[in-house]
Amino acid sequence: MLRRDAKGQYLFDLLCHHLNLLEKDYFGIRFVDPDKQRHWLEFTKSVVKQMRAQPPFTMCFRVKFYPTDPAALKEEITRYLVFLQIKRDLYHGRLLCKTSDAALLAAYILQAEIGDYDPGKHPEGYSSKFQFFPKHSEKLERKIAEIHKSELSGQTPATSELNFLRKAQTLETYGVDPHPCKDVSGNAAFLAFTPFGFVVLQGNKRVHFIKWNEVTKMKFEGKTFYLYVSQKEEKKIVLTYFAPTPEACKHLWKCGIENQAFYKLEKSSQVRTVSSSNLFFKGSRFRYSGRVAKEVMESSAKIKREPPEIHRAGLVPSRSCPSITHGPRLSSVPRTRRRAVHISIMEGLESLRDSAHSTPVRSSSHGEALAGPGSGERVAVIADESYSPADSVLPTPVAEHSLELLLLARQANGAPCSIEEEKESEAGTPAAEEGELRALCPGTAGLGPPQAQQVNKFLLSVLRLLLVTVGLLFVLLLLLIVLTESDLDTAFFRDIRQTPEFEQFHYQYFCPLRRWFACKLRAVVNLLIDT
Repeated sequence: MLRRDAKGQYLFDLLCHHLNLLEKDYFGIRFVDPDKQRHWLEFTKSVVKQMRAQPPFTMCFRVKFYPTDPAALKEEITRYLVFLQIKRDLYHGRLLCKTSDAALLAAYILQAEIGDYDPGKHPEGYSSKFQFFPKHSEKLERKIAEIHKSELSGQTPATSELNFLRKAQTLETYGVDPHPCKDVSGNAAFLAFTPFGFVVLQGNKRVHFIKWNEVTKMKFEGKTFYLYVSQKEEKKIVLTYFAPTPEACKHLWKCGIENQAFYKLEKSSQVRTVSSSNLFFKGSRFRYSGRVAKEVMESSAKIKREPPEIHRAGLVPSRSCPSITHGPRLSSVPRTRRRAVHISIMEGLESLRDSAHSTPVRSSSHGEALAGPGSGERVAVIADESYSPADSVLPTPVAEHSLELLLLARQANGAPCSIEEEKESEAGTPAAEEGELRALCPGTAGLGPPQAQQVNKFLLSVLRLLLVTVGLLFVLLLLLIVLTESDLDTAFFRDIRQTPEFEQFHYQYFCPLRRWFACKLRAVVNLLIDT
């Protein structure tokens, strides 16, 4: 049962329990608000209160913190889920690599999914039936098949997945979660937080890499994101970038705070509440909740149980992708059987579209780029050198496909939600394309429409600005009275009083104003005495 006031931690624990997952700190639940902005579900807050949209709610189970060394994960089920995530990253072009590395990674996927090469089952060109990248050549497909046939025979799925993770870990963009922004010159850039630090990608180059211990502060104001860096051999520097929207900037800031806390700190007790505020902008306070990487590794080492069973299924057809020209492709992991709580670990073609956690999702064609002006409608192609992030990070639809959970509310008055069997999809939709994690809780009558919330935000901003203005005027008035009327003879006040500008103001403006005010005050007092 999921109550209307259930915290995010309850929903997350429910999923992990169903998946039989103990090393769960690397994962999270993501959702999309009505403005198409992605968020990570905060475990300390109510699930319903975090949703600004009306039901149904679309959520998604994802890797939130990439393991520093995925091969060091204790359990195979954890490595398998991380493998699925990185395989999706490879498809998006988020995992940049040379053609030779791409061929090897794809071959590991083939070996893990279909096993050893069998001439009877795998005819010529069989590798072209599978979707590993947005677009690739027949030459690359032949290279993938060649490696699969000659180099990987005898590897079990678990071994192939482990080798895949070890290879992916060596790549520069392992664990990159791209946040599209622009620099101070207006050039498109992708900001990302990795297990090792903060990176900035422009074109196909990594222009900045800053280790977590060099990042001293992160803050945002409106659409502007500031990163304060202190390096041993250089002076302190501030990197400034501009996000598409204030909401995207705030999400970028939150992700940075969480990633730095997770990878840098020794203990979760060292986590502090972080604020990012300014007089003219709404301040935000945020505190990372959860264990840090070192604590997670120590806890994993204490796991002593029989390895849980992993259900790896065969391949099923999936809807063809507009960028593919070599015939229909197959997805990698099909749906499992429907159950009362249906959570399917799958990897469909459509599920591979989710690329940028922070970018407002656009309902656009699969081939559009998010690189900004001049990027055009291009599709990433594996070159002999590497992917270009500006070409390869693809827009993503709101509906994500990885895990699904239906939470059906019985009443709209806050009654508990019961977890029930998922209904069949609409006619004409292939089963392999389903797989969202959907939380359908109609008990949200208290939530106002987005338009009303925007008006309330505007009024609060105007009120805040007025209060700040009045406060500043009051402080200036107090300072003026102290300067003109007090007997304080400090060096600071003395220097100000001796300036020609202050003397002119005092004798030409302030003294006449004081006499006028005193005259009016005496008139009011006399009037009150007479009455």
